[in-house]
Amino acid sequence: TTLADPTYVRRAPLLDGIEEFDAEYFGINPYTARMMDPQQRLFLQTAWHALEDSGYDPDGYDGSIGVFASSTASGYLMDNLMSHRDEKTLVGEGITVEMFNLVLLNDKDHLATRVSHELNLRGPSMSVQTACSSSLVAVHLACQSLLSGECDLALAGGSAIRVPHHVGYTYESGAMMSPSGHCRPFDAHSDGTIFGSGVAALILKPLQAALDDGDRIHAVIRGSAVNNDGALKMTYAAPTVSGQAEVIAEAQAVAEVDASTIGFVETHGTGTPLGDPIEIEALRKAFEAAELDRQGPCVLGSVKSNIGHLDAASGVAGLIKTILCLQHGAIPPTANYTAPNPELHLENTPFVVSNTYLPWESDAPRRAGVSSFGVGGTNAHVVVEEAPRTAPAAPAPAGPQVLLLFARTAESLQDARAALAAELARDEQLPLADVAFTLEKRRTHEFRMAAVVDGHAGACAVLSAVENDNVSIGRAPSVGNGSDRVAFLFPGQGSQYSGMAREVGLPLLRGLLA
Repeated sequence: TTLADPTYVRRAPLLDGIEEFDAEYFGINPYTARMMDPQQRLFLQTAWHALEDSGYDPDGYDGSIGVFASSTASGYLMDNLMSHRDEKTLVGEGITVEMFNLVLLNDKDHLATRVSHELNLRGPSMSVQTACSSSLVAVHLACQSLLSGECDLALAGGSAIRVPHHVGYTYESGAMMSPSGHCRPFDAHSDGTIFGSGVAALILKPLQAALDDGDRIHAVIRGSAVNNDGALKMTYAAPTVSGQAEVIAEAQAVAEVDASTIGFVETHGTGTPLGDPIEIEALRKAFEAAELDRQGPCVLGSVKSNIGHLDAASGVAGLIKTILCLQHGAIPPTANYTAPNPELHLENTPFVVSNTYLPWESDAPRRAGVSSFGVGGTNAHVVVEEAPRTAPAAPAPAGPQVLLLFARTAESLQDARAALAAELARDEQLPLADVAFTLEKRRTHEFRMAAVVDGHAGACAVLSAVENDNVSIGRAPSVGNGSDRVAFLFPGQGSQYSGMAREVGLPLLRGLLA
């Protein structure tokens, strides 16, 4: 009957593999993994990938790592784990041990602390909940924690996975959902938004510390701000021009930048008839109050047109898109955009929306703004700048390099080997000495590979070969549990026999015991 309903929209931005999780890698037993919300499972994996990408192993990091994360309400708990329970029995039982464990594994409160526990992170750990603006507020709080010295490294992000997953939604007139199943921010035909699923995380560090440590810097957060609309609005869920304009202006003031130097704004951009005009008016006010000498238009975009509204994860998704724009010096088109919504009055603003690819040329450092606004009125805005141009690094030492790989299983070791070969083939500018250094700093596991390589072409050939004399693959017993063993190897030239080292070993043992 649901599918036959003419108001049912068979559209949803999906996330592949929400049921997949490498529980063994994190030492989580199968029962616990099955009971854990996919939002927690996939955010844990994403957090680990983010740390690996940053080049930091938490076990070897000499500093405090904080976690600031957001998720949505657990549909997995309600529609999967609780779907077969009798409601009357649940009311009568109260909080049982089983129910308490289900809360720990599914409730939003435990997203950040789950990561801190599993990865042994000892900095501040906070789950942030401000509805749609949650993950960008999490980024703001992470920045404040770093600036105050609460932590030396911070992980910030969001997780939003809709369960049931392969389902659409029922359209209701006047609601924020799109009857067409498309999100069209700022378009003349915009008719609402569409919610999707996604997981994202960033690693943040004070700029000077990152420069001193030689970290790979993707972009710089110049400033951020958070506020709330208060009571001066039509309803609790409605947005306001004043609140949004004030938070944008405050972020620009904290960043100490003039609005005329900002060439791109990743908007909240939900594509709703009410939200888009309010957001454009707020941007106009914020930019008009501060602009001095703009050289060209400021381009607006919204990643929601590509992947849908990711709810609590939408802010960090927009921030990552903006970082990529800064890195590549380009602004992608806003999907589904054909002509401006006349209610926006873009002709009276410095803003444009583009449906074509735009190169982003600038003599000065590129700068962008990112907005995220939550139902309930908590607004967040971040000003981002492209990574500083650093002096060229000293030439890497020439000659052969040793590339090390570690994995939990033989299969994942082969996958890592193939992925490394593909990455070296894709980017021939990667200095092999830097690659070798980074691989050496990664966490060790039971299955290991060492490859001696010389040059990119040689490295790809050695790593891609089924067998090669320059590759050694081994297995270390019981890595990391205190039972590592030391073995003495003696060349025998054929004269060795069982127990031949006993006379050497016994005096050594007596000496240790004495």
